[in-house]
Amino acid sequence: MTVNTEIKTYMNYINGKWQSSSTNEVQASINPAQKNEIVGYTPKSTKEDLDDAVTSAKNAQAAWRKLSAPARGKYLYKVANVLESRIEEVAETMTREMGKTFQEAKGETARGVAILRYYAGEGMRKTGDVIPSTDNEAFMFTSRTPLGVVGVITPWNFPVAIPIWKMAPALIYGNTVVLKPATETAVTAAKVIECFHKAGLPTGVINMVTGSGGVIGQGIIDHPDINGITFTGSDNVGKQVGQGALARGAKYQLEMGGKNPVIVAKDADLDLAVDATISGGLRSTGQKCTATSRVIVDSTVYDEFKEKLVAKVKEIKVGDGLEEGIWMGPCSSENQLNTVLSYIEKGKNEGAELLVGGNRITAEGLDKGCFVEPTVFDGVTTDMTIAQEEIFGPVLALMKVDNMEQAIDLANDVEFGLSASIFTSNIQNMLDFVDDMEAGLVRINAESAGVELQAPFGGMKKSSSLSREQGQAAIEFFTNIKTVFVKG
Repeated sequence: MTVNTEIKTYMNYINGKWQSSSTNEVQASINPAQKNEIVGYTPKSTKEDLDDAVTSAKNAQAAWRKLSAPARGKYLYKVANVLESRIEEVAETMTREMGKTFQEAKGETARGVAILRYYAGEGMRKTGDVIPSTDNEAFMFTSRTPLGVVGVITPWNFPVAIPIWKMAPALIYGNTVVLKPATETAVTAAKVIECFHKAGLPTGVINMVTGSGGVIGQGIIDHPDINGITFTGSDNVGKQVGQGALARGAKYQLEMGGKNPVIVAKDADLDLAVDATISGGLRSTGQKCTATSRVIVDSTVYDEFKEKLVAKVKEIKVGDGLEEGIWMGPCSSENQLNTVLSYIEKGKNEGAELLVGGNRITAEGLDKGCFVEPTVFDGVTTDMTIAQEEIFGPVLALMKVDNMEQAIDLANDVEFGLSASIFTSNIQNMLDFVDDMEAGLVRINAESAGVELQAPFGGMKKSSSLSREQGQAAIEFFTNIKTVFVKG
């Protein structure tokens, strides 16, 4: 493939135009595989820039709402077609900006296309119900109204899919949008917004402002003209979003951390379980909110599973995601690499046995990147830090149990409840897991990571604000129900 290494400055998108920040300051986006390479520059925006974007969205909302939902859907179809024509370009930028392998980045971008088409189709679905009235001369029904202006705050790990799965339903249901992407992947976000621009969305319907969380993110939380906030990121920041939105009466939706288990029962297909554990835990360098982190294995098959797992982990090829044959890329940044390494040290210091990996990769050709070895710990107990806190890196913690009841109890013994999976051929094990697992997404004989775009997604406990994203469930957040009573 031909890599575009041109260094450009990408601007904010406000009121249908590309513009620099009010101070003209920019920040560099760095390639984590080659830290001496700048992918591009994006604005260091101010509250003034955010105010302009919110005003633009507010002014556009009434006309956008009055368009029919099918008409709004036609715009989303156009965006999908533009994005589909640029899949390789957007995917290459994603790989260079946050390290995801090129094949994974292409898959994510294709998913963005599918999400846009799915929600374009939602414009043809019903948004209310007829309800019987006790008055036989009256007609009663429900309709849905958009929130108004929606602030969208997104992370760096899925810089195409997550913004789109928030923006697409917001738009189809009649809201206008102000996007604040993660600074680490703001160039990729700009390329996504270019697709909306080229599709000809009406002026002001979608806006993007880049900058720090402390300025732009906090500004979205506090802004009186932002009616709803949808956020994906860390649980600490999510709490700030929720508290700030609640204080001023704005609707909010939070998708936060995970500490996702996979249970391997004694009757599991071990080869399948090993492959899924590696894919779920180590693909995307473990930088998924649904990534497998804890591997809870029945003692009967523990040693055999461990041997198979370690052997396959040792075969993983790490490198620049643009290269052919690379299975795992770098951590997204130097800060994220240091976070992962600090958790590995905590694991060793607290008594876990390091089976494989655990080091920064400094081999020639990789020494200028944020590379870490895929890592597996043995003998992990539930009181250890690496068994409780989200690492967001390629680190697996093996834990031994004697029966299924103990496995489920251990799987639930964390503050998070996003996703979980089990490998078993026993129907009762499956049913117990579905009933007793405290997670918003449970998967049987499949990896913990991933959810289909037409299905509701969200967590329990500290993983979310208990609302759901994606699928038809998205309408619950992005609209309010209005009950209508008509009598002649």
